[in-house]
Amino acid sequence: MLAGEHATAETEASIRARLGLDQPAHLQYLTFLSNMVQGDFGTSYRSRQSVMDHIAPAFGATLQFTGAALMLMVVIGIPAGILSATRPNSWLDRIVMSTVLIGLSAPIFWVGIVLMYVFAFRLGWLPSGGFFTWQGIILPAVTLALQYGAIVARITRTSMLEVLGNDYIRTARAKGISQGAIFYTHALRNASLPIVTTIGLQVGSMLGGTILIETVFSWPGLGRMLVSAILERDAPIVQAGVMLIAVAVLVLNLLTDLVYGFLDPRVRFG
Repeated sequence: MLAGEHATAETEASIRARLGLDQPAHLQYLTFLSNMVQGDFGTSYRSRQSVMDHIAPAFGATLQFTGAALMLMVVIGIPAGILSATRPNSWLDRIVMSTVLIGLSAPIFWVGIVLMYVFAFRLGWLPSGGFFTWQGIILPAVTLALQYGAIVARITRTSMLEVLGNDYIRTARAKGISQGAIFYTHALRNASLPIVTTIGLQVGSMLGGTILIETVFSWPGLGRMLVSAILERDAPIVQAGVMLIAVAVLVLNLLTDLVYGFLDPRVRFG
């Protein structure tokens, strides 16, 4: 690709030498690791510019709407799960769980297309995509939050129902403590570990899900850049993007583990 279709053997040899492809495989790998630790992923095959010059602004754009989707996921998922757990097997519980099932079953790109059709093309309330106004972040964030918020709602309901069946909850009710205090002071905190675990894991999945959402809504983020780089066979961009997502997931999992000690004093880190 770099040399062109009619390149001579000398040109190809020169490019291989410049990229270090004429060295043994183990030396190529060690060189790659050494450069990666220093934040150097080489240059893009297409633009001939530094990879990080492409990755940094794209990752920032991805973090913007992923952060908005995370807040919406928590705002939607936890209250819906608590509301469902307060009245198990009631009509309210069935409505919430049916909505959760739809959210889990619908393909995320299809949800994005439907929301775009309704709110952008039919009603004209929001832009169909782009990075130019703050309104452009709403539809991508809502699309991402709906599916992952459904997962959080289901885990919240299950965890709350398990905690509400414990003896200390019955004791609190016998003492005359209000239902609100029981749910939000006693039950929710003790049910929070599975919820926090789910949120931490879903944030990592959300970073992967941005590839589809950014493509649907033309959001200039890391996911859309990775799709273009894969189609163009721009290996340095793909390597850097995948590595950055992997590091972000590791950091989020570490933060999730650290939150455990704050929520539950029984958790100790040795």
